[in-house]
Parts: sequence; structure tokens; C-alpha cells
Amino acid sequence: MRSRPRTNMGGGHSHRAPVFDENEDVNFDHFQILRAIGKGSFGKVCIVQKRDTKKMYAMKYMNKQKCIERDEVRNVFRELQIMQGLEHPFLVNLWYSFQDEEDMFMVVDLLLGGDLRYHLQQNVHFNEGTVKLYICELALSLDYLQRYHIIHRDIKPDNILLDEHGHVHITDFNVATIVKGSEKASSMAGTKPYMAPEVFQAFMDGGPGYSYPVDWWSLGVTAYELLRGWRPYEIHSATPIDEILNMFKIERVHYSSTWCKGMIALLKKLLTKDPECRLSSLADIQNSPYLADVNWDAVLEKAMTPGFVPNVDNKLNVSDQGAAMAKKVNGMLNCINKCLTSRDKEIIAPLYSALARPHLEDCVQSWSSLHKKDLDRLETVQRRATEIKGVGNRPEEKRLRELGL
Repeated sequence: MRSRPRTNMGGGHSHRAPVFDENEDVNFDHFQILRAIGKGSFGKVCIVQKRDTKKMYAMKYMNKQKCIERDEVRNVFRELQIMQGLEHPFLVNLWYSFQDEEDMFMVVDLLLGGDLRYHLQQNVHFNEGTVKLYICELALSLDYLQRYHIIHRDIKPDNILLDEHGHVHITDFNVATIVKGSEKASSMAGTKPYMAPEVFQAFMDGGPGYSYPVDWWSLGVTAYELLRGWRPYEIHSATPIDEILNMFKIERVHYSSTWCKGMIALLKKLLTKDPECRLSSLADIQNSPYLADVNWDAVLEKAMTPGFVPNVDNKLNVSDQGAAMAKKVNGMLNCINKCLTSRDKEIIAPLYSALARPHLEDCVQSWSSLHKKDLDRLETVQRRATEIKGVGNRPEEKRLRELGL
């Protein structure tokens, strides 16, 4: 196992085979952005390539102000704190983190196979062999997290990504927590349909709390859903907690008669309501008769071939991306030309000339030299230009403020 990564929001990087000067902090300019692959309420995810090693990653960046407005700062830093000490074949590993004036950045493993939720929505049929391997791979990752005293608390198809070969990787440590020794967690965290009974009980009656077995319950719910297409209990985000607890008391889980007895026995032990009797460790899983034939070393080395391999477009055509970028930039410049008066253009001439410099207009060839700040600034000017179109003559200082300059 290689040495664990060290990251911090001041600009950190891993100790693993550095190619930069050890004293040099990794920052945004060390990466070439290839394309955007996702956008959330306060952040975006892009495919990036590290300029020196040419290695591909996913870069997640989050706007600081929006994190503050949504009260997400604590969760973001908790995720960083937890991820920076981890490295495992079946996790989405953090490699670098840094920040600038506006955004926080996390550079993680690039996984292009999509999440299991997406594939469920595409009506992919996961056979027992495929789900059996997923259970083994996820059991290894949960055991690893347990050794570092981490409860993930949100294991579900949405947070399990596939790589191009079809192996699973746990992501999103946003609500994960660390417990030491005999400590228990007690706060309500996770996604209701995948949360174990003891989480609801701790919330309702101040019970003894919960620990690692909650993740193994979630694994059982996820495996059941992958096999059947729906979950063992009809629980939704809006379902009241007392109704959920009553459901656990009176409803029985129905297992398909087409599943083999070994799979049913394993799922029953994962979906045992009493955490003391639930399978909740790697040793428990490995002792299951259904998994007696598993070569666990081969699983860990990803030498077992998954039954489902996602259709991945690995061809990141940089020239096509450059053409798209050129079109976007030139469109912005045209908008600014149309919206601003000659006096406006005179005021912002230094900025405008910088944004219109040759490497932007010829960015089909060298679009990657366009920095994030240039694009963000250009978008800001375009927006402000549209807003003040036709306002008329105003004092220069006020116009500058309106343009955000």
C-alpha cells in the first residue's frame, strides 16, 4: 500500500511519487480542463488532466459563498478531513485539494462508468453473479473504512460509481462520521430508504445510538434493489419516521423465488433488524456459505471480471472540446459587443482586450490555456453588460461598479 495522501485546503498534495518540487503547492494551473461532466447546486465536476504526469482525474469545485449560504461548509470540511487519510481500490480516492478566493477544489479518481442509480434507471438487469461480486468489493471497502473508525452513513446506488471495467467505488463522504472505541453515533443522517432501524430509533426515543452495522444494512438494501429493481421496504424521503418504525415491526421482506438460497440467506442476514445479529464485518461476510468459493485476494486485486461492464466513452477529443470552448468564448464576446455602448467599451477596454487576446480567439488549438478566472470574469462581464444595456450615461465610478470591475 502506498503512503496515505496528505491534503489541506491551503493547497495540499499526496506524498505519492511527487513530480513537482515538494515545497510547491498544487493549484488549479497544474491541471488542464477537458470537459464538464456534472453540476450541482453549489459546485461543478470536470474531467481534468494533470499537466506534468498526463494522468486524468475528476475535479470537483465548490463555490465558497454558496457553501456558506447553504450551510454546507461543515460537511465539505468533514468530507475533506475523512477522505485525505484514505486510499483503497473500491473507494473514490482524494488526491489533491486546494482553494482560491472563490472556490474550493477536490481532485479525485476519475470514474466514467456512471453510478448504480443511473444504471437502474436505464433498466439494467444485474444478475446474481454481478451483485455477488459487488457485495464482496463493497464489503472490502466497508471493512477498510471500519478500520479507520468511519461510518459512511449513506451507502446507496447513487453513491456507488463504476469504473470502465465495472468495479464499484464508494463516493460521497458528506455525511460520514468518525467514532472511536465504544462510541456511538446518534444524529439523523443518510437517505431514509437505506437507513437502518437503529438510526430511526436513536432519533425517536434517544436510544443507545448506532455504529458500523448501519452501513451493512444499507449494503443489504442496495443489493436487494439491484437484484429486484425496487427496495425491500416502501420507504421514501417523505415517509414519517413513526410509520417507518412501524413498517419494520409488522412487514416481512419478500425474496424472489428465482434467487438462489445462498443469496437469500445472505440478504436476510444483512437485513436483520437487530444490529447485534446482523452481518456487519468482513469476517461475517467471508463466513457466509454463499461466499465460500470467493477468492478474496483476487477480488481485492480486481482480478475478478464483473458481470456488467458499462459503456464508457473514453475518447476525450480535445480538439472537439476546444472548438466548443472557442464557440462559447466568441459568443460571449459578441454579446458584450452588442450590449455595451462605446463608452462602456472604453471603460472596460483593458479587461476586454485581455479577454479577447489571440489565444482565446484561436482556442481550438490552445484552448486549454484559458484559465478558469478568465472564463468566470468573461461570464460576469457578459451578465453585467446585458443587465445595464441601454441605461445611458452614468458617472464612470458607478458604471465600473455595475460592471463589477
